[in-house]
Amino acid sequence: MLIGRVIGQLVATHKHPSHEGRKVLIVQPLNLDGSDRGDAVLALDAVDAGVGDRILLSTDGWASSSAAGRPQSPIDMAVIGFI
Repeated sequence: MLIGRVIGQLVATHKHPSHEGRKVLIVQPLNLDGSDRGDAVLALDAVDAGVGDRILLSTDGWASSSAAGRPQSPIDMAVIGFI
């Protein structure tokens, strides 16, 4: 798991059917001191986060898909909580 900050929302004209009804967010992973940690990633939103929110990011596929309520979905990362 990582901490991160939501920096945007992805608009997709076509996505996997199991992702319907969920937002895909652009998340900047953060170090503990709040500085950027690597490149931004895409994550399925399970908590209705918005731009600027500090969040908890699950990086485990099974945990991410379970937290998003889609256990059989192809999900690698999900926003699962607020900080």
